[in-house]
Amino acid sequence: MSAFGYGPKMLARILRFQRALAAVRAGVPAAETAAVTGFADQAHLSREFRDLAGCSVRTLQAC
Repeated sequence: MSAFGYGPKMLARILRFQRALAAVRAGVPAAETAAVTGFADQAHLSREFRDLAGCSVRTLQAC
């Protein structure tokens, strides 16, 4: 994993975040996105978006 500069858990987190972001931007509702991309629930998805991107799901959806 040294090629990425992250440990395996962090890389998995980032890749899951990217899949979720693509789904949200494609118009998939946040709750459904959370379910299909491996988050425990919509609140978990929201926390990850804030932790990794520094803003909410809705803010990133508009970009």
